[in-house]
Amino acid sequence: MSEDWAAVAKAINQRVNELGWRQRELAERSHVSQAIVREVQHHTVERRRSPRTLESLSTTLGWHPQHLDAVLHNRRPPEPGEPVANPTDTLWSRLDSVEQRLAEITERLDDLKSTLATVAEHVRERR
Repeated sequence: MSEDWAAVAKAINQRVNELGWRQRELAERSHVSQAIVREVQHHTVERRRSPRTLESLSTTLGWHPQHLDAVLHNRRPPEPGEPVANPTDTLWSRLDSVEQRLAEITERLDDLKSTLATVAEHVRERR
């Protein structure tokens, strides 16, 4: 089954524009790292994403939890009130969640490293 990440990016961008949100706001509200939101929104990296990532983005945007998964797989997105098919609260989805959180932590550590390098440079310049 082919995946249409461009369609996912388009759907997210249209909805974010309707809501008047910025990328950072979507990331914070959905608890998905800004780096991952950026990759999905700009369709820069095509790789397998956690079902939880798409579910979190979908529900945050006011859609059915499986909306973006349906868009990704060229299916009709379910209406918000429809039941969720095949709920996946498995070990794999938990591992995906941990992986996502580690990516967020890594991004924050990279930001801190950059900030510390800038501070260290300023300290050296003043000596």
